[in-house]
Amino acid sequence: MKLTAEDCKEERISREKIERQETAGRIRLSPRLKAVADFVPAGVWAADIGTDHGYIPIYLVETGKVPGALAMDVGKGPLERARTHVQAMEPELREKIELRLSDGLGGMKAGEAGTVVIAGMGGELMIRIMAQGRHVWESVDTWVLSPQSELEEVRQFLFREGFVILKEQMVKDSGKFYTVMAAGRGKMAPMAEEERRYGPCLIRDKSPVLLEYLDQEEKRIRGIRESFDPEKEEQWTPGQKKAFLQMGEELALIEGTRKRMRDKEEDIK
Repeated sequence: MKLTAEDCKEERISREKIERQETAGRIRLSPRLKAVADFVPAGVWAADIGTDHGYIPIYLVETGKVPGALAMDVGKGPLERARTHVQAMEPELREKIELRLSDGLGGMKAGEAGTVVIAGMGGELMIRIMAQGRHVWESVDTWVLSPQSELEEVRQFLFREGFVILKEQMVKDSGKFYTVMAAGRGKMAPMAEEERRYGPCLIRDKSPVLLEYLDQEEKRIRGIRESFDPEKEEQWTPGQKKAFLQMGEELALIEGTRKRMRDKEEDIK
């Protein structure tokens, strides 16, 4: 699931909506960012990596959910935008947010935050940030992650490096689907293929949003697959043959995931 120019445009529009809402008082988050903020435990310092506009730290401090927050970004431009928004807060609140120019977790010391938020970036970059931030692993209780791509790779990284996925939520925001997960240090059972792809907690909890996503994916894949003419299979390139088989495997995985979710429901009954 790669980001397109249209995705970036929608993200910008969403941010502009949030900025307009700020003028009316306390910041209001989009459904995606609200889900991320809801996963942050109350009462401990939080660090937002790649904070961009600083919306998450501001919301967490304004609502009193955390006593303070680190807003960190590798870019000077985003950090200045965050600074502008922090300066618009009440004086006693703005002092609770510390802005830092930092490449990933490089500018954070062990013990400075009990929760780390990494959201709004690709899974590959998220994995790199976590891997280079090993110096804080044992001092962070909760990792709130929302990768926009390569979710399967992120889940595999967590399993391989001694993390356990504590909970997950899928939300639909402006027509697009986003997954938020909370992880901590611990032992996690090996995941089946559908769990790596779609999320062990989402499957276990029979997430209605995941079911909607699976329906949409099935429709999309079937639409592409139907464009292949079986009568001309001899003329297919090796790449086309491989793609056709892979789409069949994807459809089987989707149906298998649905079956698991139905079976879970029947077990409860």
